[in-house]
Amino acid sequence: MPHAIQVKSILNKTKRRDPWFLDDYTLNPYSACSFNCLYCYIRGSKYGYNMEEKLSVKTNAVELLEKQLQLRAKKGQYGIIVLSSATDPYLQIERETELTRRLLEVILKYRFPLHVITKSDLVLRDFDLLKKIEATAILPADLEEKLDRKVFITFSFSTIDDGIAKIFEPGATPPSLRLPALQAALENDFHAGVSLMPLLPYISDKGEHLEQMFATFAGLKVKYLFPASITLFGEGPSDSKTLVFRAVEKHYPELLPKYQTLFADRNELPNFYKNAFYKKMQELSGKYALKNRIL
Repeated sequence: MPHAIQVKSILNKTKRRDPWFLDDYTLNPYSACSFNCLYCYIRGSKYGYNMEEKLSVKTNAVELLEKQLQLRAKKGQYGIIVLSSATDPYLQIERETELTRRLLEVILKYRFPLHVITKSDLVLRDFDLLKKIEATAILPADLEEKLDRKVFITFSFSTIDDGIAKIFEPGATPPSLRLPALQAALENDFHAGVSLMPLLPYISDKGEHLEQMFATFAGLKVKYLFPASITLFGEGPSDSKTLVFRAVEKHYPELLPKYQTLFADRNELPNFYKNAFYKKMQELSGKYALKNRIL
């Protein structure tokens, strides 16, 4: 069962705007996560231990956001809010709590632009509010001439194969349901795209699998696609490196020596692999005419 917690702040001001996600602020309605992605970057930190058991609902989030956005709006400090940065805003518990939906109502009230990042199809429920935010939000001054959209919806994928996803992101909405949600977002004229991160070495970053994914997303006419390699942290029982290695050993035992070599004494892939990876991403992005930035 999720815990109920009270927090001191809900809206976080970023130090710099990320070139992919354009985050001026981040907002996380929940703490920890029930999607249980083995590769999650939160694992390997103090926040990553027993993530599902530590799932918490920030019960005073709406009240806090009302105060914080009211102050920011009064000062004209408009910026793009990323929902969410450390967990998914559309976890299964959201169907009951509707906390994310209530936060969207506050964002609409104070006219802040928004970037939703999710692995869930539950975002479909909130298209009505997202359309209103798109119509009324105020962009930060430095983006007024660079952007003509106020809402961005990014669906996160590490694969589009349900079998692979079941292994590495066992609690998340299957890709076969995420893809129709992405299509629906595009058909509803949202500026929607894909966070293709992280791709799994020798599993979802193989040539045939990559071609299938890029062709699928190009066929949907996504507005952008962010590809990234994987980073694995920690040696503890609940850390991402441990969990991914264990899954590879169980389901892809022939690949375990390769993973052990790739991540020997390091968290990131070696330079030779990363260079080849990003060269391939550039080639595929060009082949399928897919932008790798919103801007």
